[in-house]
Amino acid sequence: MNRFNVKKLGFAFGLTGALIYLGCMIVMTTAGQEGTISFFNSLLHGLDTSSIIRMDVPLSEAFFGIIQTFILGWLIGACIAAFYNVQLKK
Repeated sequence: MNRFNVKKLGFAFGLTGALIYLGCMIVMTTAGQEGTISFFNSLLHGLDTSSIIRMDVPLSEAFFGIIQTFILGWLIGACIAAFYNVQLKK
């Protein structure tokens, strides 16, 4: 079995999370509040998101959010790769 490169898998997870975050930002920008609520209600199997959707997100908060999402994704991917590699027989 092949081993995972911990840094590369971490980067892939982090970048994927950041792209999903960016996609959410695009939905909120283009669809407006009602469209955003409809989109996320459909995505979350009918869960009512109207009480938690906030449209007045400051740019600085969005910037830090995408950075935090990347870091968390990187940590998750790196952990998965490391745990996988430890389980392989040498």
